Amino acid sequence: MPKESFLKNRIKSVGYALKGMFLLLRTEASIKIQFVIALVVTGAGFYFNISYTEWMIQLIAIGSVMGIEGLNTAVEKLSDYIQPKNDPKIGFIKDISAGAVMIVSILAGIVGLLIYLPKLV
Repeated sequence: MPKESFLKNRIKSVGYALKGMFLLLRTEASIKIQFVIALVVTGAGFYFNISYTEWMIQLIAIGSVMGIEGLNTAVEKLSDYIQPKNDPKIGFIKDISAGAVMIVSILAGIVGLLIYLPKLV
């Protein structure tokens, strides 16, 4: 069987990634909430006419939260597949993964406050 071209392989990879992104948005409640928050702060960015630098920082914060949430979901799904029964070791792994989301979310919230609080006061 002939090897696929680099370009064809990359196009397939992008397709799989898009499929995963839409699966995540369609099936996970937490990412739906985060997506709504992302839309709200994006709207706020346009309303308050935030600077180019503020846009970059805000987009990095949004992407970090949603990306880590995707990884957390993958860890949880994989853990449940490997060990469907309640297992303290799997619980520990899942808690650490959820904790990573919490850390990034708190810092993203602080970024939001730093950007928008001066504009609201």
